[in-house]
Amino acid sequence: MNALTRSSRTVDLLLVAVALIWGTSYGVVKGVLLVYPVLGLLALRFGITFVLLSPSLRGLRHVMWRDRIGVLGAGLLLLGIFLAETFGVSLTNASNAAFLISLCVVLTPLVEWAWLKRAPRPVEWAAAGVSLLGALLLTGGHVAASPGDLLVLLAALLRALTTCAVKRVMKSGAVPPLTVTAVQSAVVAIGCAALALTVAPAQWQPLPHWQGHGVFWGSVIYLVAGCTLFAFFVQNYAVSRSSPTRVALLMGSEPVFGALFACVWLGERLTLPAWIGGMLIVAASLFALKREPHREAREAQEAVKA
Repeated sequence: MNALTRSSRTVDLLLVAVALIWGTSYGVVKGVLLVYPVLGLLALRFGITFVLLSPSLRGLRHVMWRDRIGVLGAGLLLLGIFLAETFGVSLTNASNAAFLISLCVVLTPLVEWAWLKRAPRPVEWAAAGVSLLGALLLTGGHVAASPGDLLVLLAALLRALTTCAVKRVMKSGAVPPLTVTAVQSAVVAIGCAALALTVAPAQWQPLPHWQGHGVFWGSVIYLVAGCTLFAFFVQNYAVSRSSPTRVALLMGSEPVFGALFACVWLGERLTLPAWIGGMLIVAASLFALKREPHREAREAQEAVKA
């Protein structure tokens, strides 16, 4: 196994780790929203992330304006994702949210094909279909079209668009992954704070005191460190080294981890069909690891040249 293959496998494993972390985020967010409103939480979470990553903004000094605008656009898409996803989670249950957000696994190949002109491999289409079937079984075969469900579905579409947008921005290799994450965090934090201060003042409230709210602040630290800093860096780095479709497929196990965490954290229960669905999703993610040596080598060489 050469160094390039080992590096690719490491990225694959990191993406599965991100799926696990993001899967737990639905239950964590649902608990935090009982204490603090959506816009305030997002401004806090991404504001802290931006402060920690602000030194990486020096990576923009020698970047062309076209790439800067592209990074800003990716940040605006991320703002849309979290507004839709977080408000959606507050209006539906965690397992429904985990299923609906996993539809980005099916939407990403279509967006990548239409926007980046990369036709998905047959194995990727098959894995996307199996993942969708598994996610459907995971939630009992039905999802009511509530406002919360529709918002999470919108977030899934925006996720697919964002992954492709980041791929396009980072294709030249001029913008480091940490810099992209920093700009995205700034856009989300500023956008949520602006919305809270102008159109939804009830969403801007004093922060809970550290004493007596240890679970809240522990959850915020987890969301910042695991679900934002680590997860978005890995995702942006992986997109720069692979295709958006492959990244989406490898993270297709997110609803499994989400449902399991909802079962433990929120007391939800999984039926036998749900367990079967979870195994199908895991199988689809593993199936997506199947490589076509000639195509993979060509895509890896193109990524290095870029």
